[in-house]
Amino acid sequence: MRLFVALVVIIYLVGVGVALAPTIEAKWRTATASDFAASIAQDLPRAAAWPARAYHSIVQRG
Repeated sequence: MRLFVALVVIIYLVGVGVALAPTIEAKWRTATASDFAASIAQDLPRAAAWPARAYHSIVQRG
């Protein structure tokens, strides 16, 4: 059971990272550290909700 929970948490965190990747890529070299952190903090709620967006995407196709 612990392995299953750990796997779910790892998949969730990887998904958050994938959702934040465009923001990180766009701001990594050009923005100041405070602007970078602010943009990550601004996009974090949207990135954390990636399972809901994935579910809605799957349901709308079928």
